[in-house]
Amino acid sequence: MPTTEDFRSELLSQIDRARKQGRTHIEINAGELHRTLGGYPGTSHSMPACCAAMRDTSVGTGTEVFTTESGNGARLTMRYELP
Repeated sequence: MPTTEDFRSELLSQIDRARKQGRTHIEINAGELHRTLGGYPGTSHSMPACCAAMRDTSVGTGTEVFTTESGNGARLTMRYELP
């Protein structure tokens, strides 16, 4: 199972690629992030490490614009505004 640091590293890589492509923002979904790294948990598992990394990464790299009502889980989507 990926660690919080694995998620953080992948998030920063995706944000960096989006900047290099000249994009103004990037939307990242927790379920897709898990599938990218492998180790996607079953439906009865929460994803606190992934969601924590997504929220932590928003500080200093962009602005959280959208999250799902539940706030955590595979449907969590965050939009990072890129400078």
